[in-house]
Amino acid sequence: MYTTNPQIVLGAMDFGTRVAPERAFAILDSFVAGGGVWLDTANCYSFWSDPSGVGGASERLIGAWLRARPGARDAVRIATKVRQNPLVPHSWPESAEGLSARAVRTGAEESLGRLGVDHVDLLWAHAEDRTVPLEETVGAFDELVAKGVALRVGAANHAAWRVERARSLARKQGVEPWTALQLRHSLLQPRPFTPLAEAGHRMLTAEDLDLARSEGLAVWSYSSLMWGSYVRADKPLPPTYDHPGTPRVLAVLDDVAGELSATRNQVVLAWLMRQGIDPIVGASRVEQIEEALAARHVRLTDEHLARFAEAR
Repeated sequence: MYTTNPQIVLGAMDFGTRVAPERAFAILDSFVAGGGVWLDTANCYSFWSDPSGVGGASERLIGAWLRARPGARDAVRIATKVRQNPLVPHSWPESAEGLSARAVRTGAEESLGRLGVDHVDLLWAHAEDRTVPLEETVGAFDELVAKGVALRVGAANHAAWRVERARSLARKQGVEPWTALQLRHSLLQPRPFTPLAEAGHRMLTAEDLDLARSEGLAVWSYSSLMWGSYVRADKPLPPTYDHPGTPRVLAVLDDVAGELSATRNQVVLAWLMRQGIDPIVGASRVEQIEEALAARHVRLTDEHLARFAEAR
């Protein structure tokens, strides 16, 4: 549910593809040793980086790590997603599995097999599927909760009104509602109304936060650190971030980081957590996840927040 004690979530999207198994194991070990709990993956990760053209590598990597670390399953909570995995290799979005009852059931079952677990702690609908009645999708997610396959369910990349409609249908049917939202969010924002280059991404809006706070929903943010763009010259921001607010925000970010003896990334993560958001952080090196976990100790004041708000 909505929490005032948010956590850093380890994003496992590149594990098993761009991040080799040995390195991924070291990152997972470091995350757990540092007190991290939540792992976020998806059944489609990462079909675009995998020569096979389909997802599953990330879940298989986590499954291998769990087998190699007796007791690790009790130390972590696992979130995965269904909706986007291509049913035909190298054919996305044309063959994406969707959110029919059959697709949700099959997707979840295959995820459990790759992870080597009997349940996931949170199952996300990865994106909307408006070709399927919402009642059918809501019923399918409830079925998995009733069976104990998923302890909770949530909606990623959904419009706020669709989430609320799904929750209303769940109430009417007396079934399990979505209790978590996952959307793209960071301190820097793109120009309003400009399309994002990344297919399937949906930005968090004030309306999403309003819904979450009024209904007690958890909120997770992805692309929290903008793929390294806050700190790496070789990772320039996408063109949609080229507007007057960006340099203003970065100037405040540098000032606040200096005042708090923190890194830019740590201040961004602290800014998200200060709003009750759980930031998902991808990592390709152990030092990156150690830096991210240290953000839990960065304390932003109301005055810091006001300076950021003015700059944005």
